[in-house]
Amino acid sequence: MRAGFTLLIFLFGALLSSCSLEKPQLNDLLNAVLWMQQSAEYKASALQAYRTARRMLDKALEEETWTAALEQTGGYQHLPPAVILDVDETVLDNSPFEAQLIFNQTPFSYELWDKWCYESRAQPLPGAVEFCNYAVQKGVTVFYVTNRRNHLTEATRENLKQAGFPLSNKTETVITRTDESDKGPRRAKIAARYRILLLIGDNNGDFTSGFTKAPTTTRDKLVEQYHDYWGTKWIVLPNPSYGDWEGALFEYNYKLSDDEKYNIKLKKLRL
Repeated sequence: MRAGFTLLIFLFGALLSSCSLEKPQLNDLLNAVLWMQQSAEYKASALQAYRTARRMLDKALEEETWTAALEQTGGYQHLPPAVILDVDETVLDNSPFEAQLIFNQTPFSYELWDKWCYESRAQPLPGAVEFCNYAVQKGVTVFYVTNRRNHLTEATRENLKQAGFPLSNKTETVITRTDESDKGPRRAKIAARYRILLLIGDNNGDFTSGFTKAPTTTRDKLVEQYHDYWGTKWIVLPNPSYGDWEGALFEYNYKLSDDEKYNIKLKKLRL
């Protein structure tokens, strides 16, 4: 009896020991999401971006030849003014969704993403609501061009409305994607009817199609090519969690395993 009790105590102690030594699964998103949720630097970066946008909007309204869209051609000078913003991590903060993936040790899936979007509870980024309402007060139409799928249009519109973003009653301003992730054709359609004063986003594909699915070297060259656009006509918000910057590292081959992606990322580090 005593031997059996001693064995039970030993096994219980071994179980506790193994539990205490078990390490949580590492996740690339952890520091990125914590930075976006907890750092004063991220909040300051967002406020800085939208303060810059407000200042450049005023300047753009004074210059009839000003346009931020490379797709803008022809006699656009007398078209009504508009700005185009991305949605996710540009006006809406989805970091709680990323936090759920970390906490539950769950990989990204469109099923989980759709579930999050249908909840329509993403909060606005600092400065975003104020800028969009300021633009409307200036007579500027605000378009939200997002790569969320069409079936999420109503949920996205509801989320924007609840967060305080202005939505037009005259035209559809929440533009979701169909088959293609390239936003160029959607920008072109807007540019045919409006003079585009500013483009605001967190992914460089929000500004020109040249960045879409482009390798890192090409992306770097395009940044230099459009040197004068950054901070004037194109306003970028930081997003360390995801984006084409990451996909470019492994040539957008999302079928690779997490281990394969991780090893490729290690090789990209400069030592």
